[in-house]
Amino acid sequence: SCDCQAPHEKLTIAQARKGTPVDRPVRVYADGIFDLFHAGHARALMQAKNLFPNTYLIVGVCSDELTHRYKGFTVMTEAERYEALRHCRYVDEILRDAPWTLTPDFLEQHKIDFVAHDDIPYSSAGSEDVYKHIKEAGMFVPTQRTEGISTSDIITRIVKDYDVYARRNLQRGYTAKELNVSYINEKKYKLQNQVDRMKEKVRTVEEKSKHFVYRVEEKSADLIQKWEEKSREFIGNFLELFGPDGTWKQVFQERSGRMLSYALSPRESPCNSPPRELSPLRSPSPRPLPHAGIARDRRLLRPPRAHRLP
Repeated sequence: SCDCQAPHEKLTIAQARKGTPVDRPVRVYADGIFDLFHAGHARALMQAKNLFPNTYLIVGVCSDELTHRYKGFTVMTEAERYEALRHCRYVDEILRDAPWTLTPDFLEQHKIDFVAHDDIPYSSAGSEDVYKHIKEAGMFVPTQRTEGISTSDIITRIVKDYDVYARRNLQRGYTAKELNVSYINEKKYKLQNQVDRMKEKVRTVEEKSKHFVYRVEEKSADLIQKWEEKSREFIGNFLELFGPDGTWKQVFQERSGRMLSYALSPRESPCNSPPRELSPLRSPSPRPLPHAGIARDRRLLRPPRAHRLP
């Protein structure tokens, strides 16, 4: 806490917004329960801190005994609520065991210039608005509530999904007695947890199977692509060798041309081969046919043909 040593003079809102007095900050007070401290609380304190150019923000937190008497049971203890506010950067000072209704003596004791709170009438402790006398004294500065979030909203979410949170805490080791869960509900939650674990295992197996199938498809696609590349390469080499203008046709044409030229103009005998000489005593003569003499003898023995008379 920080005690204000300067003399406490009553200020108006207009004077405070101008930054006066220069010798001390404007002391603003904001109180509340601050159970389950959330962003809505933080934004309200931020607005209170930035109401004036030079602001010293004092936050009053009601005790558990006072809160349970006028409002109801809290989730967090008063020590936890004090500690949560201590870490809020907009808070300059925390007043523990703050009063439920602000009295002139309390305001004078802590030298409070203004009280910050949302402008909605807060009916409690037999009063339609516990801030009514603060507003009439001109010391009330309104802040805006953050829509969509409040302690009651958070508790409603927890109650709505109570089964989910109970099952989760049973898994973490809490007992049914600590969670205020009956024996039947405890067995039901444990059975549901086992079913969820089985579903998770099935889901994991399905994911692994999908991954395996994907890998197989990927490998198959790679193999098909490589096969197509090799096939194109093989076909290209085949056409290059055996195609219409391929290498093999050129070789065949060259060989056919050489064979045809050899057939049309054979090579001459070598000049250095010795000529065949004939013997001077013998001259070549045709050999008689073997049956020539027999035919001639047959014509000599044949009788002469009789001439036909006219």
